[in-house]
Amino acid sequence: MADTAAAARPTIRVRLVKGLRGTQARHRLSVKALGLTKVNDVRELVDSPQVRGLINTVYYLVRVEE
Repeated sequence: MADTAAAARPTIRVRLVKGLRGTQARHRLSVKALGLTKVNDVRELVDSPQVRGLINTVYYLVRVEE
């Protein structure tokens, strides 16, 4: 039952398009929380307010591919 509920949630793809060098420590932690480590790294995440908040924090480092 839990797999069906998880499959029904909308997802978004997030790509790290810029390096983390010279960024604030808080922003580096936000990128790490999104699961991104290297440039051009892509993760498919559940579209939730928490994830959107992390993306808004580092909007200049990532690209959202819906």
